[in-house]
Amino acid sequence: MDPRFMWETLGKLVEGVPLLFQLVTVSLAIGFVLAVLVALARLSPLAPLSRAAAGYVFFFRGTPLLVQVFLIYYGLSQFPEIRASFLWPFLRQPYWCAILAFTLNTAAYGSEIIRGGIQSVPWGQIEAGRAAGMSGWLLMRRITLPIALRQALPAYGNEMILMVKATSLASIITLMEVTGIAHKIISETYRAVEVFVVAGSIYLLINFLLTRAVKQVEWWLSPHLRDAPGAAVKEEAALVH
Repeated sequence: MDPRFMWETLGKLVEGVPLLFQLVTVSLAIGFVLAVLVALARLSPLAPLSRAAAGYVFFFRGTPLLVQVFLIYYGLSQFPEIRASFLWPFLRQPYWCAILAFTLNTAAYGSEIIRGGIQSVPWGQIEAGRAAGMSGWLLMRRITLPIALRQALPAYGNEMILMVKATSLASIITLMEVTGIAHKIISETYRAVEVFVVAGSIYLLINFLLTRAVKQVEWWLSPHLRDAPGAAVKEEAALVH
């Protein structure tokens, strides 16, 4: 391996990091809101709403993300109604097709994580909220969702990491993020191993920082753990490892 070539490659690949961050942040932000709505729909007593949400989750969890990207980018353009609609200026652009595919995919996985968090809320907490006069949306907003999101955060952190890695699929629809630039460099130099080692290191660093951020948020949302005896020692040990 040539360290000088790898350093030059790093400088070129870093140019794709802003696009990577855009794809991840926009998809996760919209996908999280959609995931909460789908999770609530899954738990709804209305059978049609619950079944529709279950069908959505089944499709997007049961098919590869690569296929979903192809269906949205190449498939939607086959319908004249889509090309004649107000959506076409967005759907003909690979950037928005990638955002749509990533958003729908992460929302499906995230909804199951959030649904599991909601169902794991201790019944005593809900009863305490009702005893305090809360009901309906107020109970959901002040008791159920905060506890559910805190419990679901570790699993949702894994979904965020998977989304960072999934952005590499955007390169197949001409988006020049890190992997797209890596393919371009390989086509010019035929030095695949060195280029992919550098690209993999970039993803590794991003996911390491993301993991640390999720752990800090989890620690901040768990005051009962911070105040427990020996919590500071345990947290310091966890950060070291």
